[in-house]
Order: sequence, then C-alpha cells, then structure tokens
Amino acid sequence: MKRLRILVLVMVMMFSAGSVYAEEAKKAEEAKVTGSAAVGVFNKYVFRGYELSSHSFVTQPSVSVSYKGFSASLWSNIDSNVHGTQSVSNANYLANTGKNLNETDFTLSYTYAIDKLSLTGGYIYYGTDYTAETEEVFVTAAYDMLLKPTLSVYRDINEYGGTYFNLSIAHSFPVYKEITLDLGASAGYFAGSDDYWKTYDSATGTYTGEKYSGLHDGMVKAGLTIPVAKNMSLQPLIQYWFPLSSNAKKSVSGNSYNPNGKLDETLVTGVNLTLSF
Repeated sequence: MKRLRILVLVMVMMFSAGSVYAEEAKKAEEAKVTGSAAVGVFNKYVFRGYELSSHSFVTQPSVSVSYKGFSASLWSNIDSNVHGTQSVSNANYLANTGKNLNETDFTLSYTYAIDKLSLTGGYIYYGTDYTAETEEVFVTAAYDMLLKPTLSVYRDINEYGGTYFNLSIAHSFPVYKEITLDLGASAGYFAGSDDYWKTYDSATGTYTGEKYSGLHDGMVKAGLTIPVAKNMSLQPLIQYWFPLSSNAKKSVSGNSYNPNGKLDETLVTGVNLTLSF
C-alpha cells in the first residue's frame, strides 16, 4: 500500500510538472516575435474603391512584426508609370513622374483576444505624395467562425475628417494538399465630417454642396494560397470593386460628386509572395 501511495504521488508530480511545462511552453510560444515580409505586383492600386493608378502596374512591398499582441508594419506603393485618375489630380505630383514611390504607410496596433473574438485598436500614418499626408485611428472586431466576419471603423484625425466603416467576410477551402482557395467580400460606408467632403453643386459650379456620405465601395475577391517553400507562399488573386450607391458613382456636369473622385467598376489582378517568420 505504501508503495502504491508513493507511485501515485510520483505520477501526480510528473503530471503537474508536465502541465506546468506545457503552460510555460505555450506562454513562450505566445511571447515569440513573429512577422512576415511580402511583395505584391498588381495591374492597379485601388483603395476603398478609389482608383489610385492607371495604365501601369504597381509593386507593393511590406513588412510586419508582432510581439505579445503588439504589431508594427510598413507598406509601400511603387507605380511603374504615373498617370492621373479621377482620384489623383495633383498637378505638381503628376508633373514629377520620376517619383514612382508614391506612398509609404506605417501602422501600429494592439490585438486582444477573448475566446474567438479578437479586438484590435491602432494608428495609421499615410505618407502619400499624390495628396496631403494624413493619419487615422481604427478599431476592428473579428470573430473566428464560419466566414470570419470582421467589422472595422477608421477615423481620420488630420487632413480629411471623416469616418469609414468596413464589414468583410472571408473563407478558405482546401483544394489540393496544402493549396487553398480563398474567397472574400467587403462593403464600406463613409461619412465625411469636415469641409473637405463638400460635394459638387451645379448651382455654384464648385464643391459647396452637402458633405459626402453613404454606402461607398463593395469588393469581392478570389485567390489561391500556394506553398512554394518552408514559410513561403504564392498568392495569385483577382478583385472586383464597384460603387455601392448612386452617390459613390455620381458625376455632376462632368465633375465627380464626391470631392475625392467617383468610383467605377474596377478589376484588379495580381500576385503576392509572402515569407512568414
């Protein structure tokens, strides 16, 4: 009996030690620095439905690192041949076509997970050459279930006072071995709050109308994730962007109703190469 008690005690101690080790290993894994580096090549640069490039291709390198819920990332856009669009009309910028690196964005964020719910808050600095640089703060709520619904709210705190809401869904299906088919869709709503967003008024012939707001951009996408090496994947994709309301695509007397440019139906194709670490 005494030997049995000793054996039970030893087993309990071993189990406890194993549980402690597993918990410590889990904490160590959570505390590890992770990140990714990527480069994408696309036929167009589209941001929230706005076409920001035309008759060219764009290269978009990025890098991000994360540690204990904190993340930092850099993202850039390089245009192979700068042209004006309905959303890019800065004459000084267009005159200097040598400045093909026309945007570099910096993002800081923190994510807190509660079971399947992930809450993220953050800050974005938009370093743009084709328009005045600006800043945003944002919050995002994502739930890990079928379609992974995600609601994000962005607020401009500098040049273009307004609030942008975006609701997105996404799902990946296994295709062959580790290759997946990735589908997604999103819808955006924008509400302008400062005078920059006054709309075009035919009576005055300038932007003196009510501030722009309403359902804004929609997007559906499909792509593949193809592992090509350890921690490296290739992601060909296609996106279809379209205006969600008459205000978003509206023109008045040949001028965009929206001071930032009207939205068109736009097809984006390209490929991403991503290395995770």
